[in-house]
Amino acid sequence: MTIETTTLYRPTGPEELALIEQSGWKRFPPRLPEQPIFYPVMNEAYAIQIARDWNVAASGIGYLTKFDVKRDCLRKFEVHNVGAEMHDELWVPAEELADFNDNIVGFIEVIHTFK
Repeated sequence: MTIETTTLYRPTGPEELALIEQSGWKRFPPRLPEQPIFYPVMNEAYAIQIARDWNVAASGIGYLTKFDVKRDCLRKFEVHNVGAEMHDELWVPAEELADFNDNIVGFIEVIHTFK
């Protein structure tokens, strides 16, 4: 039986990446109180834009991670477009992030670094 997955992307800064590494590259860290939504993005081009333009400006470096999630898990979350056609994000409420993490298949990998 094959597990159907969807590839998602998450731009991160150095602090979040350190927490991902501490998890063994398997989980995203819990959201802070002022962060009610975890929002991975649906395509690499948009994720690159965030990591390169926003994360570098905020912390001097930006990382782009890529990971696969069981498709069945994703059905309960909404995709929101937040700008141009490519700006699609999956909105995962903070209280559901642990379940989301449980549905990651394989490892979270860094595919780009921007300085």
